[in-house]
Amino acid sequence: MPDSKLEKEILEQSQKDSTDTTTVVKTDVGAKDGQNKCPKCGATDISLNTKTGKLRCNFCRHEFEPEKVDGLETDISQLKGQVMGSGAQDIVADTNDVVTFKCSSCGAEVVINTASSLQARCHWCRNTLSINQQIPNGSVPDVVLPFQITKEEAKKQIEGFVAKRKFFANPKFKEEFTTENIMGVYFPYMVIDVNSHAKLVGQGEHLVRRYTRGSGDDARTYYDADLYHVEREFDLTINGLTVESSSERLNKKAEDKTNNVINAIMPFDIENCVKYNANYLKGYTSEKRDTNIDELKTLVNRQSKDIARFSANDTLKQYDRGVRWASEEFDVKGQQWQAAYLPVWLYSYQQVKGNNKILHYVAVNARTKEVMGSIPIHMPKLIGISCIVELVAFFAMLFVDFDYSFLFLLSGFLYFWFMYSRYRNSNARHKHETETKSEMQNLRKVDDFIKKEKGLSNSRMEGANNTRVSGEDSLVTDLLDTIADNHVVTGFIKDTLEKEMKD
Repeated sequence: MPDSKLEKEILEQSQKDSTDTTTVVKTDVGAKDGQNKCPKCGATDISLNTKTGKLRCNFCRHEFEPEKVDGLETDISQLKGQVMGSGAQDIVADTNDVVTFKCSSCGAEVVINTASSLQARCHWCRNTLSINQQIPNGSVPDVVLPFQITKEEAKKQIEGFVAKRKFFANPKFKEEFTTENIMGVYFPYMVIDVNSHAKLVGQGEHLVRRYTRGSGDDARTYYDADLYHVEREFDLTINGLTVESSSERLNKKAEDKTNNVINAIMPFDIENCVKYNANYLKGYTSEKRDTNIDELKTLVNRQSKDIARFSANDTLKQYDRGVRWASEEFDVKGQQWQAAYLPVWLYSYQQVKGNNKILHYVAVNARTKEVMGSIPIHMPKLIGISCIVELVAFFAMLFVDFDYSFLFLLSGFLYFWFMYSRYRNSNARHKHETETKSEMQNLRKVDDFIKKEKGLSNSRMEGANNTRVSGEDSLVTDLLDTIADNHVVTGFIKDTLEKEMKD
């Protein structure tokens, strides 16, 4: 159930606009259960060559060209209703995880538990058996994005990430840290294409003048601005919006697991996905999806609306004080869903704190090398150093002639916050609003002057929401805006804060 009025409205609109018709595209046509033989020598020992992205016979070294999925709409602007790959259909609750195959080589019956693997070897003839045809339990996706980054490359990325954060790292973590136990994992995602129409109506402000009145402690900065009525209406195609389809990892605020860092290594180059084949999974682990499309629609439509809002920002450069949207209409003409396996190298470390346990992750995107992680912190050391910074800042305040010298007292707190954020990265996330591919067409603009405003006390338009992300923690944004509005630090410090959050 939607947990807010906004989510409810978005879901209702989506259901009204995009679920009138549903088309299922059979994405596993031609797939065979059981043995996949090398077309050159007939061997079944086949695995991924990460250097070429092709499947390779481990006997004769012959390589296969990856297959693409046929039947899905490639022109997103033509999407109508709801289209889904057969691997994205609802999971059948009573479907058994255990599947039995008869080996075509020797006739033995081999059992595969799809909850943990989609491949097995015949215990008599050692031929490899694979599940390629979709079964209604969510274990077989439409597409897979093969691993491209090797384990050695991933180890270097993780080691480099940790090396920059060892000073305040928990001593036990530093003692036990090793990259030998990292795992290559295919995680389940839904990849969604959206054909939509957006209409935004509101007001925007353009800065005309900035000036100061008074002096000393009584000095105040004011702003004059021009106020405009603003409208933006356009068609928008969204290509490859990617969301987790594991209910466990959808919870970014879990206290016992740092799931958000896995989310933060997106985006993937999903345009290079190929037709699913179980042989791509050999040597890696995989996780089965446990969510259906209807359970993800609220999230997908909320994120789609964010993408529309940020797409409009490219047409609002003149409104340097921001835009306050009063109305945001987002109509979905069509959606296309594909179930996908995407590759991640994962290091995990369980920190025990009294009766609590926290599972820290350092994750590497196995296509782009993007890395993000959470490192357990030695809190006594961080608090101690922060107190020293605070003490030094206090004495500095006594000898510096500066109108806002009392702000030196924030130094210890800011230092603590910077370091904590750098190590834990609890706010790290995939910026879907800017990192997802989209295209705006048929733009209609309205920019009508309303009036001149004088003596405004805030540097940014009151209530400006054109850079807000729905449903996300806006603590950092609010802090930055407060700093700017009160002119308590320089632009350099603000830029430093933003950089720390990115790094």
